[in-house]
Amino acid sequence: MVDVPVAPTSFVGRVVDLDELAGRVEATATGGLQILAVTGEPGVGKTALLRQLCDRVPESRWAAALPWESARDGAVVAQLLQRPAPTDPVAAAQEIAAGVTDPTLLVVDDAAHTDQVSWQALSTLLHHHRALPVLVVTVFDTYPDTVSDIIAGEFAVTGLDRAEVAAMAAARGRILHPSMVDRLATHTGGNPRHIRALLDEVPPTMWTQFDARLPAPRRVREEVAAKLAEAGPDGSALTVALTILGEHATLTDAARLAGIDEPLAAVEAASRAGLLTGDPFEPAVRDPITAAAVIDAHGPQATAAAHRRAAEIAEHPVARLRHRVAATAVRDQGLADEVDALARSRSADGAWQQAAVLFRDASRLTDDPLLRDERLTRSVDALVAAGDCVGAASLVPAVENLRETPLRNATLAYLAILRGRATEAELRLHRAWDIVNVERDRGTAAFIAQRHVLHALVHCQGDELVNWADRALDLADPDSPAGIEAAAIRGLGLLAAGHPKRASAAYDDLHTRVRHGAQAQRVVMGRGWVQLMRDDVDAARASLESACAAAALGGSIRITLWSYAWLARTQFAMGEWDSALRSVEEGRALAASSGIVLITPLLEWTAGQISALRGDWDAADAAARAASDGPSEYAMMRVPTLLLRAQIAEARADYAAVRRILEPLQRISAGTSLQEPGYWPWVDTLGNALVLDGDPAAADTLLRPHEQRAKTRGHRSAQARLGAVRGRLLGATGDIASACRAFEHSLALLDGLPLRYDTARVNFTYGQTLRRAGKRREADAAIGAARELYAALGAQTYVARCDRELKAGGFNQSRENRDAVDLTPQEEAVTTLVAKGLSNREVAAELYVSPKTVQYHLTRIYAKLGVRSRSELAALRR
Repeated sequence: MVDVPVAPTSFVGRVVDLDELAGRVEATATGGLQILAVTGEPGVGKTALLRQLCDRVPESRWAAALPWESARDGAVVAQLLQRPAPTDPVAAAQEIAAGVTDPTLLVVDDAAHTDQVSWQALSTLLHHHRALPVLVVTVFDTYPDTVSDIIAGEFAVTGLDRAEVAAMAAARGRILHPSMVDRLATHTGGNPRHIRALLDEVPPTMWTQFDARLPAPRRVREEVAAKLAEAGPDGSALTVALTILGEHATLTDAARLAGIDEPLAAVEAASRAGLLTGDPFEPAVRDPITAAAVIDAHGPQATAAAHRRAAEIAEHPVARLRHRVAATAVRDQGLADEVDALARSRSADGAWQQAAVLFRDASRLTDDPLLRDERLTRSVDALVAAGDCVGAASLVPAVENLRETPLRNATLAYLAILRGRATEAELRLHRAWDIVNVERDRGTAAFIAQRHVLHALVHCQGDELVNWADRALDLADPDSPAGIEAAAIRGLGLLAAGHPKRASAAYDDLHTRVRHGAQAQRVVMGRGWVQLMRDDVDAARASLESACAAAALGGSIRITLWSYAWLARTQFAMGEWDSALRSVEEGRALAASSGIVLITPLLEWTAGQISALRGDWDAADAAARAASDGPSEYAMMRVPTLLLRAQIAEARADYAAVRRILEPLQRISAGTSLQEPGYWPWVDTLGNALVLDGDPAAADTLLRPHEQRAKTRGHRSAQARLGAVRGRLLGATGDIASACRAFEHSLALLDGLPLRYDTARVNFTYGQTLRRAGKRREADAAIGAARELYAALGAQTYVARCDRELKAGGFNQSRENRDAVDLTPQEEAVTTLVAKGLSNREVAAELYVSPKTVQYHLTRIYAKLGVRSRSELAALRR
């Protein structure tokens, strides 16, 4: 094997690409010789990728086609052979083929410079040595038409993904926040060369500034400057104009700004120079890094002048103002006031991300120090409202150094809420309310009250939420941001406080008033949340999907995160588990990039529960760790974390652990949404564990008030879940007739609701109870129905449990098979579980019998099989 040049920098990612290319090399053992073109823009990492591939493939040869050798016959073949090559293509091909027996990789880097004889030799190799186990990889920036007749296909190397960008930055000593990773990946197109250059050239402090302008690397600036000169005066001017106007620029506006009469000629010149792409009538600057280099080349003074001219051309008021701001380097109170007015207007519409930028601009341009501080504070609050905790956190040191005001405290409290810091939020909110003058500054008072609303929501305190929402609505204009958000959340407070019908009516009314714009997203999300809790599952899915989609139309990241979390729960309940996991992934990515940790446990609850039910214990445990990683001061974080841990334990049949995890919720449930049926499914999970853990009296005490509340509210699924636990409890005390009535009533309540998991769960519990009562035929029917549903969901944990139940019941087993193993079905089930290492108590819970019964079966099993201990039994079954 010929030595391959060593990569000059650390290599990250590309695992899928490497696996695919290595597989293509291996495939030549049966498929024969192929010539493949590996393409990608300069700097994207083609050479580095193939160096890694050569390290993986034992039989590898490398050649780099050099421009100055393109006229030298056989230059590339000589590199592949590492000796002088024949100038006859047939002889050269024969020498390459000589001695090749194992799959072999031949790489021709910068293949566009390959000499003619070497191309002919490769063509001859393809046509006369087809059976050779050889993959020839030719490397190009763009796919070549000139030699496409011998190339079997193209393998395009694209930019690094976000995880790989983060890994590359870490390898060079830069630990970047996910939001900055996203910006860097978008700015560079994932091009490793550009990423490395920026990491080396840009000052370290810039990587912590969420709104810092990312420049172009030095090398790109030099290349773009040369291209601007190549494009000529008109082509250069048009490129600058398109860059100044931004991504939605039209050719008409760009031509006016550039002051040219023949824009198509300018487009052609700039495109030929590699500056523009797209349709000639709708051209665009090639990519973000080219745009950054164009601005760098144009210079700050000329760029400011171009923005002033652009402000005269722009039709949209926001665009005009943004150009005026970009052109202004010093404070300008009149312009600052205009920008502030527009920021408040965008806030009223719920366009918080735009409002944040505008408030920040207004602050920079403001003369009055106190007003400047207020506008900076409002910028931070708008970032938090948009869900950009990273951007907001980067400005916290500046805000904390400002004079204390009610607005400042409420803004910092808002950020603390989304970061899950309940104690800090509580202190700041109380301080804000203490120092605000409610009569003189009703707007700020309403603003603080609305923050109290959100604080109460994530504490799951319905009455408190409604009180603060009413206060906010009394203080604020109903159509103000504070008023609309308070109204949008108030319905959730009504639900948590035990008024589900009033909650639905409130959202129906609000939906007719706020139907469009970013504020509508809050209303639709809240409505979907209430619909899910009230068993209107199909409507909930539609509402929450709509709220998620609104993110692309300027919706809030925070509201989008809530929407994904509750959409995932909706999809889980409906049995659409793959869709639920996709929703979780969307939410996880958004949470990571935004810095919002508040909703992570809610997302991980769904992911972990599905993983446990499907038997993917590593993923389930990872979700539980992710849910627990961080503050847990808010009930909205603590409850789903506990539910996830309990449901993982339940899937493992560890009912003592379920009980230990969930019993603390009894102490904190008073006055919270934990009491409301359909909100958090903890009572049926705990009640089931209490029965199986041998404490039916505690289960009865737990169930009674919740059964009554669910009946009073008319909540069907909650009644069904609680009814199944009541049925198990009645069966455990010997009242099988009443148990059957309870189960049948539960199934009737679920009939017509698209709740597949709940239906499977009730059938499984029903079947276990029937089997214990000796009703094997009826038990088989119920457990069979449960197994069918679990199998459709992919819930392998419970499919296996159903199979054990069916086997233990023995109704469908032939006498012949039972005699052959010399164990009864129940003994066989006990043997299987004991051999897996379960204790008598755990086996009893799994098979729904008493520990004494398990010990009785074990005594008989030992005698039948001639063993004396659990370890001998396990060894026998290995």
